[in-house]
Amino acid sequence: MKGSDYPLSEVPWESRKGLFSTSVVLLGFTFFTATMWAGGNIGTSFSFDELLWVIVVGNLLLGCYASILAYIACKSGLNSVLMGRFCFGEVGSKLSDVLLGFTQIGWYAWGTATIAIVLVKTTGLPNWTEKPLMIFFGIAFCLTAMIGYRGLDWLSRFAVPAMLIFILASLYTGLTDVGGISGLIGLESNGDMTFAAAITVIIGTFVSGGTQATNWSRFAKSPAVAVISTMLAFFIGNGLMVITGAFGALVYQQADIVDILLAQGFMVLAVLMLFLNIWTTQDNTIYNFSVAGCNLVRTRYRRVVTLIGAMLGTALAVLGMYNMLIPFLVLLGTFIPPFGGVIMADFWMRYRGEYPVISEVSLPNFNWVGLGAYGLGSMGALFSPVLPPLVGIIIAALAYAILLACFRGVTATNVAKG
Repeated sequence: MKGSDYPLSEVPWESRKGLFSTSVVLLGFTFFTATMWAGGNIGTSFSFDELLWVIVVGNLLLGCYASILAYIACKSGLNSVLMGRFCFGEVGSKLSDVLLGFTQIGWYAWGTATIAIVLVKTTGLPNWTEKPLMIFFGIAFCLTAMIGYRGLDWLSRFAVPAMLIFILASLYTGLTDVGGISGLIGLESNGDMTFAAAITVIIGTFVSGGTQATNWSRFAKSPAVAVISTMLAFFIGNGLMVITGAFGALVYQQADIVDILLAQGFMVLAVLMLFLNIWTTQDNTIYNFSVAGCNLVRTRYRRVVTLIGAMLGTALAVLGMYNMLIPFLVLLGTFIPPFGGVIMADFWMRYRGEYPVISEVSLPNFNWVGLGAYGLGSMGALFSPVLPPLVGIIIAALAYAILLACFRGVTATNVAKG
């Protein structure tokens, strides 16, 4: 089992990691160009002080959601797809495997297409090289994920500090170009997005990642390490990405950090940032798919599943996934958060904060309480006019509590009659 990354079992305490290791891996995951794109979309819709409130509230909600799941992951040693066995049953959990695995393949395809398209645009390569580059990067980016947590850790220890330096240098240059804080505050907004819509965009961009960040927070050596590292990644790290995108849209009419660096004349830094930004998210993304895939088919051959996922993501990239980001984000923000709500309710209401050892417990094929709660949470998110991700989590958790109480009541009545 040593070095297998425990795709089908709890992470033992002797394999747990400290604060620095878990933080850099999670930060590498949240440093993603799509988040900056989201920031660019909301950046021109609010005044500077309103924008700060949007960013703080949106990322605080996202960070709290991911941190609660991180606490459960550390306590149990399980990731979200393994928790899905308790929530949905042995067979029912395949729903979460397919759902979470599909979203990660979608992100992998989008990231693979992005680096090829941007690299061609940045370096002046001929347009026909886009698809060959997608194929090359689609396979190359999965190599560190095939190594496992250790590979993600090695890359993130170098990439995260480098990206932080690039981003801070860009923000400083931009602040100088715009005339300081007073010039930034004086920029006008077009006001075409509501506060609730902006919060939904922020949460939607990384709520799927927050749900599956348990793949690394379960490696934390204590619940405190899990929660702190997750908040650093999803509140501070993701917040920095949103700020960078919003800032770039306001000052340079560009949301992506690569385009901003190019506008500032930092050609070398732009290319380095492109590689590091995409790579540190791509390897995490395909690692997420491999974990979901292993649970789906009940195999420990995680590296084989990783390669299969990379090939599927590459194929979607070649077929045009780059143009499907907006509907994909809507899908994520609707159907992923209720899964997290069911996990939280199941862990505390049914198991009282202590999962049994997964290999030593006999689980039903279907947990209809969990499946029903997930369905109701998803419907609530789908038809909610405000904050669908948050509504989905709350409805799923409440529905689980109500259905569990009803189920126990029916069981108790049948026992009494018997």
